[in-house]
Amino acid sequence: MPKVLYASTSPYSSKVLMAAAVAGIDLEPVTVETGPQPEELTSVNPLGQVPSMVLDNGNAVFDSRAITQCLNRMSKGALFPRTAGKRLEAELLEALADGICDCLLAHVYERRMRPPEKVHQPWLDLQWSKALRSLDRLNAQPPRLGKRAHAGHIALRACLGYLDLRFPGQWERGRHRLRRWAARFDQRYPGLKQYLPG
Repeated sequence: MPKVLYASTSPYSSKVLMAAAVAGIDLEPVTVETGPQPEELTSVNPLGQVPSMVLDNGNAVFDSRAITQCLNRMSKGALFPRTAGKRLEAELLEALADGICDCLLAHVYERRMRPPEKVHQPWLDLQWSKALRSLDRLNAQPPRLGKRAHAGHIALRACLGYLDLRFPGQWERGRHRLRRWAARFDQRYPGLKQYLPG
């Protein structure tokens, strides 16, 4: 059985665990702390990042988008639509959701890793503005949910879960359609809620 090295608070880990569940692929989840950069992680992924997946043959796949593509191949296409246009929509939604998470993590790490007097507020403001601008675009036209969640839907739900975890009460105002979309996602795919960042 492939194993995935992950952190429970990571939105990218959340995405991969949900994607594996949708694809019907059993993974052995192994929690790791990225801060100490343990050899268990760096021997698999020299970047020392989660999630990282180790296949049965010992090969490693890292970066959450590379992992979703790998899971899609392993499941013979369960995570992306087959038509080119719809697949591109799913890939772009995944990229946008991951990009929002990149901004949010840059925001979190700026505050976490620097002493308060060295936190650069213009950097925080820039990252936050990128995230909010992207959320506004998604709120204006939330993605349509079908019978089966695709990788783009999954990435967005993981992203919104991360916002709820790290920025509660700071992003929801004026974005009711996106909040309703998350609630509908959870109703339609109740088995995936357990993988949200937490």
